[in-house]
Amino acid sequence: MKSKTVFYQGVRDGIPIALGYFAVAFSLGIAARNAGLTATEGFVASTLCTASAGEYALFTLIGAGATLTETVLLTLITNARYFLMSCALSQRVDPAMPDYHRYIFGAAVTDEIFGISVARPGYLAPAYNYGAMAVAVPAWAAGTAIGIVMGNLLPGRIVSALSVALYGMFLAIIIPPVKRSRAVALCVGTGFGCSYLAGILPGVRSLGTGTRVILLTVVIASAAAAIFPVKEEETDVS
Repeated sequence: MKSKTVFYQGVRDGIPIALGYFAVAFSLGIAARNAGLTATEGFVASTLCTASAGEYALFTLIGAGATLTETVLLTLITNARYFLMSCALSQRVDPAMPDYHRYIFGAAVTDEIFGISVARPGYLAPAYNYGAMAVAVPAWAAGTAIGIVMGNLLPGRIVSALSVALYGMFLAIIIPPVKRSRAVALCVGTGFGCSYLAGILPGVRSLGTGTRVILLTVVIASAAAAIFPVKEEETDVS
């Protein structure tokens, strides 16, 4: 199949993703605006980081005045699942494909783009990912920038109300796996409780916001992995 045809297939499959990204990124733009970012800065941030949870953590840390080290570490931890997705996609590309293709479309591996890519039969053609990226990434970046602009123009009450939309998005992400797995529910509940305690306990509360989040993420995730290991058959995606 010609690369041009495959590219347009990626564009076609990427349009629904782009529409969803724009709506979510608009709420992220409100968070970015509250953190003090300009529309240009938000656009660049979303172009380079196409991850809702990772970018929200980024904007939250910027707003909290976290150090660069804290910001980098938490962003890496929050986006760690993309390492696994990239490893899975690396098994689906032609071994003879030039490395620069891997680097380019590997920079925009998201949950949704991974989903449509891994579902294609045979070797994964770079043109397909480029097509999906061509509509999804600009929509994500534009949504963030427009969210910042509108956050600067709208009255404070409306901006405050729109900020709640982002928490709704995270609830929509959290609730389905919580309903399916008691282990996930326990981790989420433990995370909420430990986060609250870390903010009031002497000694721990003196740590930076980013440091507390990093420590809690690593400790709780490590404990969950040890106590509730995933069975091998549950990880089979063939």
